[in-house]
Amino acid sequence: MKTEAIEKIANKLQTKKVVVYGILMVLVFISAIMVVFQVFEYRQDYRKLSTFMRERDDLNAEWGRLLIEQQTFGATAQIGTRAVTQLRMYSPPVAQTVVISLPQTPEQKK
Repeated sequence: MKTEAIEKIANKLQTKKVVVYGILMVLVFISAIMVVFQVFEYRQDYRKLSTFMRERDDLNAEWGRLLIEQQTFGATAQIGTRAVTQLRMYSPPVAQTVVISLPQTPEQKK
């Protein structure tokens, strides 16, 4: 009777061990699958980040070009203002303006 009880307990322990090992194996497998998904999502997010960073760099370069262009146009107005204030330059009135036209050659008439 004792041997039967001991065998029964041993069988129950063996069954519990198999069930626990099975559950652990399933959990390890699920964990491995989740790691694969996380790596996949990380790579996609990194690709998007790289795209956004390239776009940011392009926009920063364009912003720099626009600032240079703005400074160029601002300098033109500044030159005109200085010419009027410091050098007392002005545009002549229409009465003092003379337009000279050159005679046209036969090639220019075509």
